[in-house]
Amino acid sequence: MIEYHISKRLMTLAYGASIVLMAGYALWLYAMGDYRELLIPTFTTLLLISALLMHIGQGFKIFLPRIVLLGCTYAAVIGSFYYNPQVSPIWLGLPITAAFLLLPLWAALLINIAGGPLWWLFPSIAAAPTAIIVGYIALTLLLALPRWEHARRRALLRATDPNDNDCSAYHIDTLKERLQSEFQRAAMLNQQLAVLVLHLPQSDMAEEQFGYRAKTALLSALCSEVNSRCRDHDVLGRADNTIFWLVLPNTTESGALLVRERLQRALSQCVLVETGRLEVRIAACLPSRRENFESYIKRLEARGYALARV
Repeated sequence: MIEYHISKRLMTLAYGASIVLMAGYALWLYAMGDYRELLIPTFTTLLLISALLMHIGQGFKIFLPRIVLLGCTYAAVIGSFYYNPQVSPIWLGLPITAAFLLLPLWAALLINIAGGPLWWLFPSIAAAPTAIIVGYIALTLLLALPRWEHARRRALLRATDPNDNDCSAYHIDTLKERLQSEFQRAAMLNQQLAVLVLHLPQSDMAEEQFGYRAKTALLSALCSEVNSRCRDHDVLGRADNTIFWLVLPNTTESGALLVRERLQRALSQCVLVETGRLEVRIAACLPSRRENFESYIKRLEARGYALARV
């Protein structure tokens, strides 16, 4: 869901700061005697604490605590507009900015466009001058522009660079093009073709516990070990977040199994500081006779998902 990377340390600081701010807001309302408004900031403080725990802990998707943080931001601003009609409409900028920081570009645009008319149901915003509407639209466009430009540059880089963004393996598009050419070549020359499917289960854990650099180091170690022990015309590509395909042209099933054993033995001896011994699950997948390329791709994807579920 998240299309760009934010370091775990930065997000931890964001969750901690939001808890402090929300708890301070609740204490300020309590000191001022505004007990009617106290419910929302108190409840959202508890939600933010749970979001921080989900962010630090394991087994949770990255986007779950971010959605909780965004929901708490919207709840606090909506509560302020509901209980205090005299609140300045400038606070509309807070949920708009939070949406673009925490969500993908398309999701942030959808929420701000769909939720725009709903904000004007509040009396304090409905009575605001027309400049507030222009400011709302301008802020949405200004926040969307850098994200759109970043996505455009990434698409341009992906079109010109065959390698993956995080490691030295081929990108999925280039990988499928090379695999298709080898598939057609093997069928034309009546040669064997084998593909090893590699699953790296430590990848997500490394990013959640130690950050993006640990994940990059893990992927780089895998690619370095595999490329150093394969032939020059073998093709290593990243098919998914934790799944790689190693294309072995002119290789029989027994040869692919020998390569698998050699790689497993070499990778098991690779030890990293953060994650320890490198753990990789490898399976061989060969095309059957009279099988078209699309069905073979589906079998490779299914084999990778099967390794991930082990």
